Amino acid sequence: MDSPTKLVEDVEKPPLSADSASAEESEYVVDKEAERRLVRRIDMRILPAAMFIHLLSFIDRSNIGNAKVLNRDVGHSLTQTLKISNEQYLVALMIFIVAFTIVQTPSNYMLKKYRPSRWMALMMFCWGATTLLLAAVRNFGGLVALRFLLGSFESGLFPGQVYILTFWYRPEERAVRIALIVACSSLGGAFGGAIAYGIGRHLDMVHGLEAWRWLFLIEGAPSCVAAVFCALFFPDYPETVKWLSDEERELATQRIRGVASRGEDRITWAETKATLVDWRLYAHYIAYISNSVSFSSNSLFAPTIVAGLGYSGLDAQLFTVPPYAVGFVVTVAVSWIADRHEMRSLATFFSMLIAGASYIVQGALPLDAFVTRYVFLCFALSFSFACNPCSLSWLTANLRSTGAATLAIPLNVAFGQLGQIIGVYIYKDSEAPGFPTGHFTNAGFLIEGAVLIMSLRLFYIYKNNGLAPGERRWRL
Repeated sequence: MDSPTKLVEDVEKPPLSADSASAEESEYVVDKEAERRLVRRIDMRILPAAMFIHLLSFIDRSNIGNAKVLNRDVGHSLTQTLKISNEQYLVALMIFIVAFTIVQTPSNYMLKKYRPSRWMALMMFCWGATTLLLAAVRNFGGLVALRFLLGSFESGLFPGQVYILTFWYRPEERAVRIALIVACSSLGGAFGGAIAYGIGRHLDMVHGLEAWRWLFLIEGAPSCVAAVFCALFFPDYPETVKWLSDEERELATQRIRGVASRGEDRITWAETKATLVDWRLYAHYIAYISNSVSFSSNSLFAPTIVAGLGYSGLDAQLFTVPPYAVGFVVTVAVSWIADRHEMRSLATFFSMLIAGASYIVQGALPLDAFVTRYVFLCFALSFSFACNPCSLSWLTANLRSTGAATLAIPLNVAFGQLGQIIGVYIYKDSEAPGFPTGHFTNAGFLIEGAVLIMSLRLFYIYKNNGLAPGERRWRL
């Protein structure tokens, strides 16, 4: 197994320099002002589209949580209409994660082979169509089959988006941009709760369809339509896009040379093998598992948890909106600080610590402390989301080849699905309204993950102290 030091390519300048990575690679000198203008232009082309796509994805994967409790007080929820037990409902949640895990890494290779715009468009259309079909499901078997397909089609989106960013941005530019994409999960939760509230109040039994069926129809259609625009307009690689001038294209490729992936690079078996046996990456993966438990449980059970805080019926949908809205702001703010001050590991560490402590407080408070428990739900959800972009940005900053990025990013997210499977089972209806198992399990995983993150940071500091001047340093 290669040691991390052996995997490092010698360069004449450390990667924190915004100039050319190495005189051996290029004599190109970056114009700072031109680079700033270029980055703004890239941002306007990539980020709004990526954020909107991720928003649609999160809404379509998590709306089953809203459907579970939508109009339950009048007997029209998904579980009541299909006559499925809580155990069967949990199976439907888990099967999504199983498919998500299996298909994720192959999907990233397909994205590289067939171009990001085409592959993402295909995924979008397929998961949108699957969401539409969920509106017609009549039994448990149909629900499970369609959730499996939904997980398969959505699996490659997020690791694919993070992978695409490595072709366009330097490591110190990624955390806040990943955060803007990840934070759309928070927006998706907020929009999802608001949409479910409106549908439950106005569309239940319209044309004989329960409100949860309308929910799937209304939230699935936009993904199918947006897929067309994704295929036509989403950018692939800096080397190939037509909307950059020759000078801008040269700048876009040269400024990331030596510190980021390139679309023209081919994936080699040597890179793949080195990535698979690099033990430090598995420390990143395990830390991501620790945060994925809370990410999963928040996404799927937020309406259920809110219902346990004294809010019932459609109010349970409406009161899921503020925690997700706060989560969006916190996620972006934490990641902006992490990028600006080159402190991705510390941002991840403190986010996990704060979220873990918030879950402990939720589990320890009296059941009638509704307002206080709701406030700490906002803290727990917000900082659980804030962990993801910083940890992913930290991982990508320490990947040294296109092959490593192609494999390690989806592997990281795929490992995280183990945590998401755990998250499916920790909030038990029998423990409502306190949900001690759910809160304390989330707390335990987050605090364990924080300890692992800090240990990995100390390891990188130790390795950096042993490097000779000019050797490429590990990022913190």
